[in-house]
Amino acid sequence: APLPSLSRLITAGSAVSAEFVQQWKDKVQYYNAYGPTEASIATSVWAASTYDTERRAIPIGRPIWNHRLYILGAQNQLAPIGVEGELCIAGVGLARGYWNRPDLTAEKFIEHPFEPGERLYRTGDLARWLPDGNIEYLGRIDHQVKIRGFRIEIGEIEEQLLKIDSVQETIVIAREGKSGQELCAYLVAGRPLTLGELRSALAQKLPNYMIPAHFVQLPRMPLTPNDKIDRKALPAPEGNALTSGGYVAPRNEAERTLADVWQAVLNADRVGVTDHFFELGGDSIKSIQVSSRLHQAGYKLEIRDLFKYPTISQLSLHVKPIGRTIDQGEITGETALTPIQHWFFESSFADPHHFNQSVMLY
Repeated sequence: APLPSLSRLITAGSAVSAEFVQQWKDKVQYYNAYGPTEASIATSVWAASTYDTERRAIPIGRPIWNHRLYILGAQNQLAPIGVEGELCIAGVGLARGYWNRPDLTAEKFIEHPFEPGERLYRTGDLARWLPDGNIEYLGRIDHQVKIRGFRIEIGEIEEQLLKIDSVQETIVIAREGKSGQELCAYLVAGRPLTLGELRSALAQKLPNYMIPAHFVQLPRMPLTPNDKIDRKALPAPEGNALTSGGYVAPRNEAERTLADVWQAVLNADRVGVTDHFFELGGDSIKSIQVSSRLHQAGYKLEIRDLFKYPTISQLSLHVKPIGRTIDQGEITGETALTPIQHWFFESSFADPHHFNQSVMLY
């Protein structure tokens, strides 16, 4: 609804996009704030009047009065400008601790490493100082995951998912699959979504290793009593994930072998001949696994063919049965020396004719 009398807008609680700031900065006095409950809600603030259209991320600003912010490395050392670390808070706004949780209080409210007698609250948030003195929020430390050696901030994936038409809510988590850690995206949207459109939209903005292996569309997100998304109540993707379309069963031996291999490598419930390898969560590492398993099953596959023909119906035309190796046995007999062999003997011995000028071939 229109709000003609609205003159000032302050957002906090979750990261905002540059598009959101652009939408509001000329209509109201816009501020982006940050602060956990343990520090009396507000800790830092940023004014959009300093907005730079080249900014990739919106800062959370500078500390407010009577609050001090630190970005610390692994050994509680101050992080230099531009280097990420854990955001920590000191000042009069800190709570005394958690009710009836002395263990958690001791873990999160630590002795201040630079101000004896004071306390420092460890937020668990990842951040870094910007050259202009503002702070950039980089997400939760415990929400960062490593997939195939790549460190991934899932908030970046969630931000891109929210830009897709009709997506209302989303959360991305890492789940343990048969082939290791896999990303799974959960979405609430105003219409049924397809796997193809989700992966296509993300592929325009994100590298392949950041595209989730599974997508699950839910009618609503499960919530905790505090109205936070209940991560533990999110269903496993098996049997719930979006698929690329109707199932078409394998029709010959090559297609059946490919389907079995894909099913094992991709940890899929069922694989049809029209399913897309990369839409099912395939990647370059898994393509090598497919090639290896097919070789064990008696088929040769060029990995480049899997990228060129990503469905079983296409790829089955380009896999080749491995022929039997013929054992020729030992071959013996005399043969003349080659030019290089002549050179070797003439360079090494004064009289090469003292040696038998025949070789045995094996």
